[in-house]
Amino acid sequence: MQDVATLVAQAREGRPRAVARLISLVEGASGQLREVMAALAPLAGRAYVVGLTGSPGVGKSTSTSALVTAYRRTGKRVGVLAVDPSSPFSGGALLGDRVRMSEHASDPGVYIRSMATRGHLGGLAWAAPQAIRVLDAAGCDVVLVETVGVGQSEVEIASQADTSVVLLAPGMGDGIQAAKAGILEIGDVYVVNKADRDGADATVRELNHMLGLGESRAPDDWRPPIVKTVAARQEGVEEVVEALEKHRAWMEERGVLAGRRLARAAKEIETIAVTALRERIGDLHGDRRVSALAERVVSGELDPYGAADELVAGVTRH
Repeated sequence: MQDVATLVAQAREGRPRAVARLISLVEGASGQLREVMAALAPLAGRAYVVGLTGSPGVGKSTSTSALVTAYRRTGKRVGVLAVDPSSPFSGGALLGDRVRMSEHASDPGVYIRSMATRGHLGGLAWAAPQAIRVLDAAGCDVVLVETVGVGQSEVEIASQADTSVVLLAPGMGDGIQAAKAGILEIGDVYVVNKADRDGADATVRELNHMLGLGESRAPDDWRPPIVKTVAARQEGVEEVVEALEKHRAWMEERGVLAGRRLARAAKEIETIAVTALRERIGDLHGDRRVSALAERVVSGELDPYGAADELVAGVTRH
């Protein structure tokens, strides 16, 4: 086992192997995970986390790569977490995102990591919050989180990012998909990519109309901008960065950013606690206590909720 303090120090120096090792410890739920998180806690909290989501085929990876280029021009260090569908055989991630972002592979100011969802719904891997913290503590100024392109289960990105970018493209029925998925509630910035295609202006109009229908905003609330891009040619990307910076400034001015980060930490704590409880309860399968409670439910002596309360009390007592 490698010394965690050494790994963290090397990650702070920007050594990609150390960053990779720390994220692997996180993904594998290593026995050193608690030590890693304790070491990273005072170092994280500085990076700006941007989530990119949207249906398959809208150009998420190309847009992410274009954003990396734009941020690198300003001298910012960038981390990319590309959450891919899991292989049903190996549990590993498909590396299509890395292929599309290969132009940044030799840049020491960019760290790209693919993570597998491993069946976790919501568009994000369960270990994503800890992986974001690793990239943050390793000195990344911006962390771009690109989610699985699965459509309606992608809204989870809103709880993990400071700013959520929703990508759409003309001619893909994205307007209807957006309404179904609740994506209209999570977007802070909307990007209509592949804007050189027919129907781009119609997509912008439809999106504007749908945002207007769903509005219940106060006069000083954030109104999500809609930016047209052709990410493959780097067109409109500077405008996206500008929109992101405006949103960040708006959030900082009103305390929204601090509130989002507090909510994120609270959800992470809750998830870890629930997972620990689930593991404890899982250890009770076949345990006499569970069987006894089941017998009392079947006989009508106890209802399932009362039985569950007794079980929870039993596993949390010590």
